[in-house]
Amino acid sequence: MAAEMQNRLMGCLSPDENVRRESEAWLKSAEQGDLGGFMYALTQALATEGSDLTVRQQSGLYLKNILYAKDTNTLEQNRQRWKALALDAKSHIKQLILTVLNSQEQIARHTASQAIAEMGAIDLPGNQWPELLPNLLNNVTGSTPDTTKVSTLECLGYTCERLDYTDLDQATTNNILTAIVDGMRAERSDPIRLAACIALRNSLLFCRGNMENKPERDMIMQVICEATQCKDGKVRAVAYECIVQIGEHYYDKLDDYMQVLAQLTFNSIKTEEEQVATQAIEFWSTLCDEEMDILEEIEECREAGEQPSRDCKNYVTSALAQLSPLLLEALTKQDEDADLDDNIWNAAMASSTCLTLVAGTVGDAAVDAIMPFVLQNIKGENWRFREASTMAFCCILEGPSTGKIGNFVNQSIPVLIQALADPHSMVKDTTAWTLGRICELHASCVPPNLFNDLVTGLKSVLMSESPRVSAQACFAIHNLAMQITVDDSSATNLLSQYLPALLQDLLQVTERPDWDEANLRPSAYEAINMLIAHAAADMAPILEQLLPVIMDRLAKSFAMSVLTNEEKDAKAGLQGLLCGIIQVMCQNLGVEAIQKQADNIMQILLEVFKTKNAAAHEEALMAAGALADKVEDGFERYMQAFHPVVMHGLKSHEAYQVCTVAVGVVGDLSRALGSKIAPYCNEIVQSLLEILQNSTLNRAVKPHVLSCFGDIALALEGGFEPYLQVTLMMLLQASQTRAPDDDEDLIDFVNTLREGILEAYSGIIQGLDDGGKVQLILPYCEAVMSFLETVTHDPNKDDEVISGAIGVLGDLTDCLKTQVPGLTNKKFVDTLLQEGNASGEEKIINLAQTYRSRIDNLKRGAGM
Repeated sequence: MAAEMQNRLMGCLSPDENVRRESEAWLKSAEQGDLGGFMYALTQALATEGSDLTVRQQSGLYLKNILYAKDTNTLEQNRQRWKALALDAKSHIKQLILTVLNSQEQIARHTASQAIAEMGAIDLPGNQWPELLPNLLNNVTGSTPDTTKVSTLECLGYTCERLDYTDLDQATTNNILTAIVDGMRAERSDPIRLAACIALRNSLLFCRGNMENKPERDMIMQVICEATQCKDGKVRAVAYECIVQIGEHYYDKLDDYMQVLAQLTFNSIKTEEEQVATQAIEFWSTLCDEEMDILEEIEECREAGEQPSRDCKNYVTSALAQLSPLLLEALTKQDEDADLDDNIWNAAMASSTCLTLVAGTVGDAAVDAIMPFVLQNIKGENWRFREASTMAFCCILEGPSTGKIGNFVNQSIPVLIQALADPHSMVKDTTAWTLGRICELHASCVPPNLFNDLVTGLKSVLMSESPRVSAQACFAIHNLAMQITVDDSSATNLLSQYLPALLQDLLQVTERPDWDEANLRPSAYEAINMLIAHAAADMAPILEQLLPVIMDRLAKSFAMSVLTNEEKDAKAGLQGLLCGIIQVMCQNLGVEAIQKQADNIMQILLEVFKTKNAAAHEEALMAAGALADKVEDGFERYMQAFHPVVMHGLKSHEAYQVCTVAVGVVGDLSRALGSKIAPYCNEIVQSLLEILQNSTLNRAVKPHVLSCFGDIALALEGGFEPYLQVTLMMLLQASQTRAPDDDEDLIDFVNTLREGILEAYSGIIQGLDDGGKVQLILPYCEAVMSFLETVTHDPNKDDEVISGAIGVLGDLTDCLKTQVPGLTNKKFVDTLLQEGNASGEEKIINLAQTYRSRIDNLKRGAGM
């Protein structure tokens, strides 16, 4: 098969599409037919010296991808296929691929190291490849060529990255670490030291046991610190990456090393080349992240009367006096030619990020450390210092208290408005960004007499400045509008006198020739959305005039050219933005105004849905849901045309965001149509059940589905009976989901899932009660109460779950009273209501007190 494998891999690179397809089909068929033989032939292609390098690389990557996948389920399937191969077949593959680490070609060695790591990740934990590590360790410490040592260290690093620290015994881990540290020795060549540093960076989580042992930790820290002094800048940069990893994962072990680490990082920030300096800065950013997390935990424990699990060492506060001048100096080393769209990262950018985190960590102390630099340089002659001081001021807007920073914000507004006309583009860019952050975080500190100057200043740069500056101005207008209170009792607000002109200018911005740079068009439309959402009643006529303009733009978009993928994406993006504005219009205009345009709105939205796989479908669905909410049962006349669209969305399992929105729209339709949704419910409910049963669908969709059943039940009332049993079975199954205490992501998901379950129960109980069929829920009350008890005793539940659980308890109380077993005498009921009272949330407290009273009345009525 080896010769044929070479030919077919070469065929995959052919410019002839037919040859490519034939070769790909052959490879797929061969893989499915004899996996062991196929993988051996791939290994032969990788190991054949002198053959085409691209083919060798392709064979190695193919080999790796047979074993690896990003998707957890696919990864497990791939691993099981490998485990199922005959031992002889695997042995031949493994023996041969190890020889590639000695190849003359770097690409072959590098690709082999990745494939070996995948095999090792599967076989090492079960001791199915006992000769692997001795072979690799001998490569590093023996008399092999430097190229072999480098590729072997790469392989060790990849292997550690793929393993958990519990997968191997400590003696084996020690041997791996010994080999890596051996490669980092000062007498080793720079390529070996670089590979060893990368391997150590990838294995720092893996060698957790060694980091717990002080002598071994001292040794690890020593070789890392020595590597920061290597002549090769790449080695120094990766050594600092190791230090960053240690700061993140071993914060509580830093005490003995902080003096040295501080000195090393300070010196590097001041004197080193950029790739090294940015990593030295990243170390302090990492410490800020860790200390903010610890301080938050300490505060939460204090409020709960508990003992925190970690102490904050206050490294950042202690270093502030030395660190802040270095970061401020780095801010003045801007690269004015850097294009942010190219993902460039330099010391000035790293410093601004770090300063922001420092302010979040040390709070008010940041103002005292940073403001002297700002005041000294914000009006200086050197543009670099003007921009740096403006950026530094922006960095400390969040973290310090309003009482500490507020006066400086107040004084800064005239200076910043004037700086929008600065001769240098970077100063204008940063100034507009800073004004946006002020509007977001400290709008209350903007003096009322300067509001007009602020709006006028931002408006002045919308059309005349670069896309970046204009986009930042849009961001500021968006944030400023967001802070304006919308009060139904008030006919006008601060925005009213500026709204018509702002809308007009922002609409012009969306059609600038350079709209596709710096996210300009989306920024402008987002600002328009926020202005609409916070417009007062006196602006209704203006918004009514705007709606046909937006629909006309959407109508014209269908004629846009789509000859390239870029043009296709631009068209879909524009349609999505316009549908987003229609959604906001539907939400904020009066019923009469929307009803006048309802037919036109629905017609144009249906036109969007005719474009297959359009990225705008998500926004168009939400716009349709907002329209339904506004016209209520008048939406029935669109259902024949819209129902297939909703069904398509519900079945878009591969595009889970669209699927999620479609589920939400079903809820909108249920609330709008009430019982008139009944003719469509068989298909809708079937699709919702299919979503719940799909194990590969993103789990984020499922809580929305459960909640949606509650909406449908409220709409159908007694008509929900045909769906009751299967729905309750699904709720019961979902209620079994648990989360371990150390998995925050899963805890958050379980809380969200339970919110959905509780909303479903509440909707079902209320709907059946409204339809005179609440007795149908009685056989399931014990399961509902059991779920409420589980929720009550879960220490990880959030306020939303507490509120939902009390709500369901209240629904049972109101609708079934003493018919519910244990409603008035279960101990958890008292516990749940007490937690509601202690939540600190007024809404939850009122709910708990209301149902405490009603349950007590039931007890008295029953003579208990």
